[in-house]
Amino acid sequence: MLINNKQFSFVVEQFSDLRILRYPVSGFEELSLKQKELIYYLSQAAVEGRDILFDQNYKHNLTIRRTLEAVYEHYQGDRTCSEFVNLEVFLKRVWFSNGIHHHYSTAKMTPGFSRGFFETTVQSIEEKHLPLKHGEPKQDLIKRLTPILFDSKVASRRVNQSENEDLIVTSANNYYRGVSQQEAESFYASKKNPEDKRPVSHGMNSLLTKENGKIVEKTWKTGGLYSKAIEKIVYWLKKAILVAENSQQKKVISLLREFYETGDLNTFDQYNIEWLQDQNSHVDFINGFIETYGDPLGLKASWESVVNFKNTEATHRTEIISQNAQWFEDHSPINKRFKKEEVRGVSAKVINVAMLGGDCYPHTPIGINLPNADWLRKEYGSKSVTIENITYAYEQAAKGTGFLEEFCYSDEEIARHKEYGFQAGNLHTDLHECLGHGSGQLLEGISGDELKAYGAVIEEARADLFALYYIGDAKLIELGLLTNEEAFKAEYDNYIRNGLLTQITRISLGDNIEQAHMRNRQLIASWAYEKGKAQNVIEKMINNGKTYFVINNYEALRKLFAELLAEIQRIKSEGDFESAKNLVETYAVKIDRRLHTEVLDRYKKLNLAPYSGFVNPVYSLQKDQNGNITDVLPDYTEGYAEQMMRYSREHSWLPDYNS
Repeated sequence: MLINNKQFSFVVEQFSDLRILRYPVSGFEELSLKQKELIYYLSQAAVEGRDILFDQNYKHNLTIRRTLEAVYEHYQGDRTCSEFVNLEVFLKRVWFSNGIHHHYSTAKMTPGFSRGFFETTVQSIEEKHLPLKHGEPKQDLIKRLTPILFDSKVASRRVNQSENEDLIVTSANNYYRGVSQQEAESFYASKKNPEDKRPVSHGMNSLLTKENGKIVEKTWKTGGLYSKAIEKIVYWLKKAILVAENSQQKKVISLLREFYETGDLNTFDQYNIEWLQDQNSHVDFINGFIETYGDPLGLKASWESVVNFKNTEATHRTEIISQNAQWFEDHSPINKRFKKEEVRGVSAKVINVAMLGGDCYPHTPIGINLPNADWLRKEYGSKSVTIENITYAYEQAAKGTGFLEEFCYSDEEIARHKEYGFQAGNLHTDLHECLGHGSGQLLEGISGDELKAYGAVIEEARADLFALYYIGDAKLIELGLLTNEEAFKAEYDNYIRNGLLTQITRISLGDNIEQAHMRNRQLIASWAYEKGKAQNVIEKMINNGKTYFVINNYEALRKLFAELLAEIQRIKSEGDFESAKNLVETYAVKIDRRLHTEVLDRYKKLNLAPYSGFVNPVYSLQKDQNGNITDVLPDYTEGYAEQMMRYSREHSWLPDYNS
């Protein structure tokens, strides 16, 4: 494709298990000057919080990143030797994962360079380039970082979700300091009021630590923790307020600024309420402490940002879904007790992303549904988006890789994917985000926190099952959302293939599945395979020593999805921890070693990377001779390392707290 009369290249580079892509900001040139300027300011705010996520992920991440960057930039030795090349690859992985733990598995990544090389290399770098304490010798920095980098027992996993272990003590994330899981759970349990129908998200924006033997919270806000970065975010939000599209959007941005300045969780809820009511703005954004996947207790929220604008043509399908939200709720195959009598405020749109930040960068979701609080969803609804220019970039980059030919059993399956896969995949995301996350309701007295470490998996499974069940409904053809009854089969093929086979290419041999979305997909696919064996709904096929899973009865599979959706919704609505634990531990965690070995071998021959992420465009303000802004132009030529090093130079504000 051509952008600004230049050929657009989707693939930037590939290394380790990662591939770096570009996304086109299609339609940006058609925006008004005011909208472009708004995107520019929000985009600046989106990159200013980068250091926050690094520090949230692990308390030594900033020191490690800055040390490796100093070596990368100033090393005077042989830069072609294997040790330096491996250090460069490791640094690129650290950038991608926002720290030294793998972005998906959360296991600590192993450097490909030796201790000796690290020590001598850091010694060769001038002190002024290194993150040293005042007057600290380089040897002390090396001594601090060496066991962190090279001892597999030190901070081995960012998020531990293993049974019968203290999930706080054994997790390396920087949300808790010196407290146990029991202490943390007791602390936040004491803050809950069973009578409160609108509870704030306690703990969402704070570090829980001990001082003088007493548990205290330290809030992330201006004047508190992460202040230097948050001050920069607020600076750009204030500029965005001046070019907001309307008074409602101005109110939304102002409330977010106030939340950052005060750390008040009630203000955050008010911000969400007003954000939900901003339905007329073309430009929209997410910026703040949002998702809780990085905390095994599901309380602390990582920092992220997405700046976007409406894809008007593609939004037509999500508008149809939203308009029929009550029909979907009424016809859901769940117990009537768990259904919403009145679905409120479901808004959905397809967007083109203009900038990614924090926990959405470089690896990004393809759909988002917010806010997270159940009471907000029930009373005010939710906003859902499908990010079409990201899914389009994935689709374009995947062409001609040989992946389908390797893991699809038949030519018919391949042809079905090529014909309907992109359409059905986007619709699955629409249903998952637009309605799945907002469907159903909790019973009286259930807060939503009862499922603890299993809550995220159950919630993602619930939304996926909702999408899987309805994508096979004739109603979607009636509404014009699918072209014919063969289209949904492409999504069923893809889901079972991914859940039982291809997603395990992302897991090292012998490891369990830890990431919530991957656990969700295996749970659904494995459960359906086991429960459908008597009817041979999904058949395990071996051809030339290669394993495939073939769907023999799509309608029977849809009924299985309905059965599991009903049970998952019951677990969620009743807060049934033991049932959640049983489902997840039985179906979602373990991988058959023989199958795993086979799949990894098959995948390796394709020379592909299982994970993809993105570089952002670079926006520049165009001004006339009087300093007035005349245009905002995106540039797509910046490379991966080039962008990461620039961000570290221009948008790195936090001190090395643990230096």
